[in-house]
Amino acid sequence: MQTIQHSEIIPAFLEKVKAAPSSALLLDYDGTLAPFQIDRHQAYPYPGILPLLETIQRRRTNLIIITGRPIHEVQSLLSPLSNVEIWGAHGLDHLLADGTRQPVKIDPELQNALNQAEQWLEAQDLLPHAEIKSGGVAVHWRGLSDDHAQALRTQTLQGWSSLSLQEGLKLLQFDGGLELRLNRPDKGDAVASILGNLSPETPVAFLGDDLTDEDGFRRLVNRGLPILVREEYRETAAQAWLRPPHELIQFLEQWLTVSSS
Repeated sequence: MQTIQHSEIIPAFLEKVKAAPSSALLLDYDGTLAPFQIDRHQAYPYPGILPLLETIQRRRTNLIIITGRPIHEVQSLLSPLSNVEIWGAHGLDHLLADGTRQPVKIDPELQNALNQAEQWLEAQDLLPHAEIKSGGVAVHWRGLSDDHAQALRTQTLQGWSSLSLQEGLKLLQFDGGLELRLNRPDKGDAVASILGNLSPETPVAFLGDDLTDEDGFRRLVNRGLPILVREEYRETAAQAWLRPPHELIQFLEQWLTVSSS
């Protein structure tokens, strides 16, 4: 699929947002709304993003975050933005805008395998590089030298090799790390659930940067507008491409303008 950065695709979609009684804006967090940071707890949104989202949220738009992070981390980083629907842990945990929590129950055998992955990291003194979350265990190497990062990647792949073969688990590579996590749900399942609660005529866009967002992009093809947000282009199922932060902010400003009409 050919993706063109500046084309008629985005203006045509925004015309649909302008004409519709309501719309939905689905957003990944890391790499999309916020730049990557060595300390992930300091990965705050790009300047100007939060005021835009706060206003967009009040303009006929369902604002929804779909992220690999735990919900509480996203809430903290997005503060003071509130009453936002969040799908955390790739869709394993769901917080509705009214505060209702809908977590997915994890199979005990799969949870045991994830516990083993964590125990292996502890035995290798790698917990300082780890992120333990619902439905997954991740290893981060952002900020390390190339040689150190490659060694950590190789060591983790070897240590988790048998666990990654277990049915119901998958090994994901993301920008700056690896994650052993449940096969399902994924971001595509989250997007499908969201679409199931919307009118077929509701304009929907999903903005993401990482390989884990591709599941969501594919669910949205022929139904809405999947948009890759990334400094450098890569092959993707998305139908448009924005470079952060300037083109991202411009898109959000345009969304605000048409949804305020």
